Amino acid sequence: MTAPVRFPRFFVTSPAPCPYLPGRSERKVFTELKGPHADELNDALGRIGFRRSQTVAYRPSCAGCNACVSVRVAADEFRASSTQKRTLKANCDLIATACRPWSTAEQFELLQRYLGARHPGGGMATMDEVDFADMVEHTPVDSYVIEYREPNADGTPGRLVGACLTDRQGDGLSMIYSFYDPEHPRRSGLGNYIILDHIRRAADEGLPFVYLGYWVEGSVRMQYKVRYRPLERLTRDGWLRFTDEEQDRLIAATATTRRSEAMPLQGSTKDGAHGGQDQYRLDI
Repeated sequence: MTAPVRFPRFFVTSPAPCPYLPGRSERKVFTELKGPHADELNDALGRIGFRRSQTVAYRPSCAGCNACVSVRVAADEFRASSTQKRTLKANCDLIATACRPWSTAEQFELLQRYLGARHPGGGMATMDEVDFADMVEHTPVDSYVIEYREPNADGTPGRLVGACLTDRQGDGLSMIYSFYDPEHPRRSGLGNYIILDHIRRAADEGLPFVYLGYWVEGSVRMQYKVRYRPLERLTRDGWLRFTDEEQDRLIAATATTRRSEAMPLQGSTKDGAHGGQDQYRLDI
């Protein structure tokens, strides 16, 4: 006799300051991922805009605001732009290895350098090694860490320059959190390269999508996501594709904003805020 499937219980967090849009507050609805059907539940929730944080699936549930929009790249239809082709060529020597979700001191050191340069004072800046281990290792679903290493002279994997905690879902790869060397003297676009590599991996595995988390129009740190085509967003009517005209407009607006912000900050950062995709930690 088959045991009945139990519908998950959902909870709501208390309001907190929004990490993306100033002057607004955020609230999340969440449920626990556990038991023998955690993968199936995570897949189903991922298709309706939930993200995973350790053993919890969550999505925004903010009063009077729908700015956070789930987006995903259609991996099998993706065609790299000229800039993306240059990024792929510049980093094609990197050795990417899918590792079991087990944290290392080398990964944590890279994360600290990344957060210190790109997100000083952010919500993850106070993470210690135990917090990082919890982030990586506490997963009830099919997860792994993809490491990106420069080759040694003999071709073996050498120095770690990037990493991404990734979930393999039934219809795609979900990029949970990525980080990389923020001040590499010879490489640019490492964050973009990690996304491009995930798109290639998904297509090679016959998975139709790469989930990039939430896109927030008006939040500069989230605008890099509109550079990947075809891009789909979750609406009340389901997943709908951005038109070429929409993406052209958003990309142009992003470029204008980045130029204006860069004027007084010459020599600051090259790639913009990547942080894997969203504010990762969930304060319950």
